[in-house]
Amino acid sequence: MTTHRSLSPATLSATPARTEQRDGWEVVLEFENQGGGPHLIDLSHRARWDVQDGNISEMAPWGVPVPATPGQCAMGNGVIINRMNRTQASVWHLEGERLEAPPDDPPYTNVTEATVFLALLGRDVFSIAEKLTALGFLGSTQSPPFLVQGPLLHVPSQIVCLSHEAERGGLLFTCSRGYGATMVEGIVQAGSEFGLRPAGEDRYADWIRERF
Repeated sequence: MTTHRSLSPATLSATPARTEQRDGWEVVLEFENQGGGPHLIDLSHRARWDVQDGNISEMAPWGVPVPATPGQCAMGNGVIINRMNRTQASVWHLEGERLEAPPDDPPYTNVTEATVFLALLGRDVFSIAEKLTALGFLGSTQSPPFLVQGPLLHVPSQIVCLSHEAERGGLLFTCSRGYGATMVEGIVQAGSEFGLRPAGEDRYADWIRERF
């Protein structure tokens, strides 16, 4: 029997120090010489779902009620639910090694392998973001976490602000898989003056535990 192998659309130019195989993905847990941040982290192996339904406000994917208003996010049970519009939300797997599949139901579409999923964490995150998009994060009247939809490096993206903290800023974002290499290249260039470095999933997991 052939084992399914998944390849991330994002390639980070650094030497892995520790990796593990997970559900057909090779996950980098730590890179050599990660430094203190800011960090760019590839989370493309983490499951993501698109949910569309006329009664989406009444739904609770993975036990987390869909927020009432577009732009709002709700966290719980290892996932974040991002309300996109009147009938649509996205679900991103944030914590834990595995996310159980939802019911075999038309509203749910697995978009994990159709998209790239990246994190920008640490100091100077918003200075880097200013070079990538005109979308505002620090000036938002919403409290994190919240969703912003729009262009990042001119690519339509979903961007979640997890933290406004100056030294521990946090942004998560997804876009179409085909833009993965371009997205990584642009972010690395924008972050070079701030000492941006690739980091593995363990750094992301530590950040999530510290923040939430």
